[in-house]
Amino acid sequence: MAKRKRLLVPEAVDAVNHLKVQVMAKEGYQVNQASPENVKYEVAKDINVPLKKGNNGSLTSYEAGKVGGKIGGSMVREMIKMAQQNLNK
Repeated sequence: MAKRKRLLVPEAVDAVNHLKVQVMAKEGYQVNQASPENVKYEVAKDINVPLKKGNNGSLTSYEAGKVGGKIGGSMVREMIKMAQQNLNK
């Protein structure tokens, strides 16, 4: 059974999606602001992971982690930069 990841603060969804768009655009990916979650398919294609829409039961956890890590890691690095800049102010 698939789990759905949800943000702890549901009101933050728009802000997180906006951050994803900004960060992945900086990384050189084409991100549709209307559906930023689709950037995972472009990232997967770039790193040769056979991710497709629908059931990805044949995907290994390593492959899935490569895709999620690329996106999430970039977002975390950007959030750390933002926090450091705010502390310096």
